[in-house]
Amino acid sequence: QVQLVESGGGLVQAGGSLRLSCAASGVTFSTYRMSWYRQTPGKERELVARITSTGGTTNYADSVKGRFTISRDNAKNTVYLQMNSLKPEDTAVYFCNAVRIFGGYEYWGQGTQVTVSS
Repeated sequence: QVQLVESGGGLVQAGGSLRLSCAASGVTFSTYRMSWYRQTPGKERELVARITSTGGTTNYADSVKGRFTISRDNAKNTVYLQMNSLKPEDTAVYFCNAVRIFGGYEYWGQGTQVTVSS
């Protein structure tokens, strides 16, 4: 059974930091591209950051470039999102996403709430 379990969300003041973690089980983690998405009520889920299966390439939404860093530890089956200089507009539910690089499988976590107060 495949599971993606996010943790690390919470309430933080503007300018603060949080680190999200997503622990994967039931998959060969090193064969999955990993991403973080976020969603606010009434809006579509948007891509925040993405990292290739080896960790060699990362991509970010323009709104988080220079503030967020995605990384992964394939030995621990975990992907991270370090979020610095948080803004109220970063408030959202953050979801972990896994897509197999050979195609055919995609999985989502249950989401973790991040709230940034002004």
